[in-house]
Amino acid sequence: MRRIYLPRGRGFDRLVHAGSALPAGAGTVAAIALGRVDLALGGLALGLIAVLLTMRRQRSALARRLAELAKIEMQRSAARTLDAAVDSIEDRLRSTDDRLEQRHALTGLPTREPLLARMTREGAGTLGLVALNDFDRLCAFDPALADRALQQFAARIVRMVGAERMVAHVDRSHFALWFGPGMAAEEAEHQLIAISYALGDVMNEDGRALTPEVRVHHASWSAEEPAPATLARVLAACASGSESPVQVQRIDETSAAAERDRYALEQELRGALHSNEFALRYQPQVDAASGRVIGAEALLRWLSPTRGMVSPALFIPVLEGAGMIEEVGLWALNAACREAREWHRLGQGPITVAVNVSAHQLDRADIHTLIKRTLERHSLRAGLLEIELTESAAAADVGRAERLFEALHGLGIHIAIDDFGTGFSSLSALRALAFDKIKIDRQFVTDVERRRDSQAICQSIIALARGLGIRVIAEGVEREEEYLWLRRHGCAEFQGYYFSPPLSGAEFQSFVRNPAPLRDRLVLDARQVQSTLSRRLAR
Repeated sequence: MRRIYLPRGRGFDRLVHAGSALPAGAGTVAAIALGRVDLALGGLALGLIAVLLTMRRQRSALARRLAELAKIEMQRSAARTLDAAVDSIEDRLRSTDDRLEQRHALTGLPTREPLLARMTREGAGTLGLVALNDFDRLCAFDPALADRALQQFAARIVRMVGAERMVAHVDRSHFALWFGPGMAAEEAEHQLIAISYALGDVMNEDGRALTPEVRVHHASWSAEEPAPATLARVLAACASGSESPVQVQRIDETSAAAERDRYALEQELRGALHSNEFALRYQPQVDAASGRVIGAEALLRWLSPTRGMVSPALFIPVLEGAGMIEEVGLWALNAACREAREWHRLGQGPITVAVNVSAHQLDRADIHTLIKRTLERHSLRAGLLEIELTESAAAADVGRAERLFEALHGLGIHIAIDDFGTGFSSLSALRALAFDKIKIDRQFVTDVERRRDSQAICQSIIALARGLGIRVIAEGVEREEEYLWLRRHGCAEFQGYYFSPPLSGAEFQSFVRNPAPLRDRLVLDARQVQSTLSRRLAR
């Protein structure tokens, strides 16, 4: 039997036992039929009270059940309990939605938030990062194929590490592997090496064989550093792209600092050109047979307002990696041609200017057109410009280099192969390229009078140039002994600190006007060359 509370005043004093509110409704109908309006109204009121009390009891029961589910204490009233329980359950549902949303739509793997939470919870470990380096290139011509390849790549990683190891999809094509405090850093590194090689196996997608290019990095982590900062520096190191594929790199504080410095250097370089921080220096090239300056190599220099004079070995790779070398290279070409035009007024015969062109600049199909327009802009005769290419850049794509050489020769421009002997290119490739000059690299020139290996290489290069009917110049000559040995063995053109350091435009013109110091350093008589060299070697 249900208990229906009948109110009296503000309390509930009496109980009415009824099977339901239905008897009250039946009594009301009977009272109306008998003409007893007062009884009918009483019956109707009783029915309404029964319904309201039933609803109240149901609401109270619902409040208790929801309080249990929400794990909260009962409040003063059912209404307040219901409000508090609903709020708590809504918060829990939102949290569940967040966890569901923190999975990558393509691979279904957790994203960086669950990874960071796991790292923070465990307090220490090793964070590995695996990247599919081909992904962006695949996206360029077949985005659907790139997505499928990435899915297969992710599935491979999960199969390799097992369900107990956390794998997160933390960036576009980067996957993080978390090795908790239970594994030593050395063991984690060994596992990453094995994973990197296994991931390099061919993948098959729609009948197409893809050999993935894999990059792996890792860093030790402890709670002393925020987890997001560790993830950020490992991602930054992977983004630098300076390492070869399938190479595991340990990212420590030193390497992280180097990467930060590289990024800062890149940011400074982006404003250096517009701030007129770049300059050219001209290192004289001399002909020992005639005793005169025949040209100069234009060398790029950067005077940073914060770092001072920065080594080209440091900033030029950054320019190339950041895609700024074309703009800076074009500036250097214009500046060199503008300066070379002034040299004709010296009345010292033709003086060429040599300008380096990087492999990145060779990628432009219209580079010969740019060079032609630059010559025209500065009214410089084409025969007074020499383009220098490294041996590796020239031999990387022989067909492209051959077409470029033909176009430049058609304009009357000379071509020199720089750093000859360091590029490991084939002689057949070099034979196909019609260049005008070989530059012996300084590593073979240094101490050549003492080193038999350098002597053999230099003699071979000089003989090769003579056989091909082209000129040869030794660069990086810093000592008289080096000059004398090379002069004795058939090299006539030189460049290096023994003759002059790189000079500003005005200094170079002064050097050309005053040839006496240069001639003091040149030995023109062959017998004197031999006697001087023998005397110095006997010391």
